[in-house]
Amino acid sequence: MTDVAALATAVAELKDRAEITDALYRFGLGQDLKDKDLFASAFAPDAELDFRPAAAKWGAEPPVMAGRDTIVTTILAMFTGRVDTTHQVTNVRIALDGDTAHATALVEAQHLLAADHATHALLKNPYEVELVRDGERWVIRRLRIENTWYTGDPTAIFG
Repeated sequence: MTDVAALATAVAELKDRAEITDALYRFGLGQDLKDKDLFASAFAPDAELDFRPAAAKWGAEPPVMAGRDTIVTTILAMFTGRVDTTHQVTNVRIALDGDTAHATALVEAQHLLAADHATHALLKNPYEVELVRDGERWVIRRLRIENTWYTGDPTAIFG
């Protein structure tokens, strides 16, 4: 491989890694801003979001959400006007395989009741993410959210 070809390959991989990380940022910031379009841009049309492992920590049993529209509608309906959120994404690790990728990340998600910020749930969640290429960007096909620890009252936030 020539130096130019090697450089082009390295740049393409770095771009993919940045776009994959951006999908996670769109997921978090879309919720934080209650921005339907930004939030939806994080997902493939056939996406699945599995929050069951995290919710099991406080005894909840939510269903797996299937389909981008269902995920976006369900989460934004649950939070908009009721819950303020901030998501911080870190420790992103990515394995690329052509037009698919697997990523892990650590996400700290703060949830505060809009009417009473003293009622909150702060979650530290490991994410397992399967992504697919969508043109120049990457989108989430499957997201499984675990929970390492939490403080506050998740049942007041999530029901």
